[in-house]
Amino acid sequence: MHTRSPRSEKREFDTRHFRDALSQFATGVTVITTRLADGQFLGLTASSFNSVSLDPPLILWSLGTAANSLPVFSGNSHYVVNILSAEQAWLAEQFASRKTDRFAGVDYTLSRTGHPILTGASAWFECHNRSRYPEGDHVIFVGEVEHCEFTKQAPLVFHSGQFLRPPIEIK
Repeated sequence: MHTRSPRSEKREFDTRHFRDALSQFATGVTVITTRLADGQFLGLTASSFNSVSLDPPLILWSLGTAANSLPVFSGNSHYVVNILSAEQAWLAEQFASRKTDRFAGVDYTLSRTGHPILTGASAWFECHNRSRYPEGDHVIFVGEVEHCEFTKQAPLVFHSGQFLRPPIEIK
């Protein structure tokens, strides 16, 4: 079901103000990983991750339309969403960088489909690339989860432009 409501005639804020307002929402941090056709790996940091459905098990994340990696993630059949733990801020920074080899010094294992699972992640979701929806300056990816695992540990949290390590005791 797609519905459209009337829009207001004029926005009373600019892009910077909107971005600053969004930064007040604390979010977890993920690294999305996949394999290129030549066997190399690709990964990127994303905080735009959410659950969609329990049955079938669906998640979503989004990627900017200007991202160089968009054709790879759009065309691949699978990817892994790695949810970072509180001790993995360095991984978030490394996979958000413009380095050519973001996997340098990174420990990982391979999923059943051969995609990187980052060692120490709080959880990971191996997904079939089910659908994509262009919206604004991003593409929303919906993944159907084929396998997932987790370890209870403190999460890496991003809020107001910085990483936070919440003082959480995990039981």
